Amino acid sequence: MKQLLVGNAPCSWGTLEHQDTSKQVPFGRMLDELVETGYTGTELGDWGYMPTDPDALCNELRKRGNVVMLGAFVPVALKNSGAHAEGRERAVKTARLLARVATQPVPFLVLSDDNGTDPVRTQRAGRIRPMDGLRREEWKVFARGADEIAAAVLGETGLRTVFHHHCAGYVETPDEIAMLLDLTNPECLGLAFDTGHYVHGTGGEDIDLTAALNRFAERIWYVHLKDLDPAVARRGRKEERDYFTAMRNGLYPELGKGCVDFPSVLGWLGRRDYRGYVLVEQDVLPGMGTPKQSAQRNRAYLRSIEENFA
Repeated sequence: MKQLLVGNAPCSWGTLEHQDTSKQVPFGRMLDELVETGYTGTELGDWGYMPTDPDALCNELRKRGNVVMLGAFVPVALKNSGAHAEGRERAVKTARLLARVATQPVPFLVLSDDNGTDPVRTQRAGRIRPMDGLRREEWKVFARGADEIAAAVLGETGLRTVFHHHCAGYVETPDEIAMLLDLTNPECLGLAFDTGHYVHGTGGEDIDLTAALNRFAERIWYVHLKDLDPAVARRGRKEERDYFTAMRNGLYPELGKGCVDFPSVLGWLGRRDYRGYVLVEQDVLPGMGTPKQSAQRNRAYLRSIEENFA
């Protein structure tokens, strides 16, 4: 029987980029609770959240039963060519740390747009129109930056890069995902497919995720599991809420409590003989919710449907 490998991320404990760090759960408590609730892998979180000395980080992971480091999220304002060099430097620095603590499976550098910083995209997340997107020349700049960063990470560290499509960034809708993949090198850059961001990015809730997974199958190297509350999403569109307001109102509930068809996702992964981890991401803002209890319920839910993977 195939085993579903499941990790969880610091964002499920309220550690999110662009947010108030004073309310963050300390990394040691986060890792303790992650292991106590049944997960065996994690991501790095924002640079500096966990130790950046590789020996210290290895020690923290090993003393909790050899927690697997799965990746690290690096946002870069790829639309702006002037941000590419600095973004490449941060990505390579982060990847070097990942490479030093790597076990099996080998971690990914998780590249993304600098989500939540563009006021138009942040305001219109979940209801993006074609006119809100990049123009052709801007796409070329964006894709060139992504390719250069992925190539630098591979060349300097041997690690592969996956792009995380994300609401409130310039790669949110299915067509935007397709455009980025069409313009980038499939040898260097894959896709981190995020279920919740994908569904919200379509502007609806009744989505055939199997068709979406099939559309991007050859580039999906890593999977994030996130649910979406359809009532919160619909209200957000109706009231034209910005992305962070929608999050504060519970856009991303615990797994199994929203509209994402996780049994179908696990079934698809099983049929594809997916060997990597799936990463639970609940994306709560700092101070929201009860992360340990939510992590426990999310893990129990995945166990209840794991037969779909096997």
